[in-house]
Amino acid sequence: MMPLSMASMGEENTIKKVGGREETRRFLEGLGFVTGGIVSVISEINGNLIVNVKDSRVAIGKDMANKIMV
Repeated sequence: MMPLSMASMGEENTIKKVGGREETRRFLEGLGFVTGGIVSVISEINGNLIVNVKDSRVAIGKDMANKIMV
């Protein structure tokens, strides 16, 4: 298991765990980051990630990406 921020670009990963405080987990789950879901990193700009999750592109900061374990 590793944080999403360390995942390779273009590689599909399965979300194993979403960490952080309750409100953070709820926020990420609302964006589609749920356990068992598929996520792939599209690009990285200054540590911020653009990811593809549930057929949507979402931009998240490195701190949020570190809470998503794949």
